[in-house]
Amino acid sequence: MSTGEPQNIREEDLEITFFRASGPGGQHRNTRETGVRIRHLPTGIVVTATERRSQAENRRIALERLAEALRRRRRRRKRRIPTRPGRAARERRLREKRLHSRKKAMRRGEE
Repeated sequence: MSTGEPQNIREEDLEITFFRASGPGGQHRNTRETGVRIRHLPTGIVVTATERRSQAENRRIALERLAEALRRRRRRRKRRIPTRPGRAARERRLREKRLHSRKKAMRRGEE
């Protein structure tokens, strides 16, 4: 998960809804709306948290997940530098192909 508090996520940009979480947890979980769904309006990213029986805990977890998702989205990918195989590698590959071809030709009885 993330470290520390989620930074620069404005409260106005969030749509927070609570829902009844399913699964184990007993009466408190089944009768209370402890599940938290947070939608980040500018990006449309939706995260949910239903692990805990506490709505506050689930909200904290969901905010951490949202911060992590926004961090991943902001991360710039390194530009891939296309590479070509070197001369020795090309020659080695061709030598292997010739050997394989001869082996198959022997099986067919051509050579």
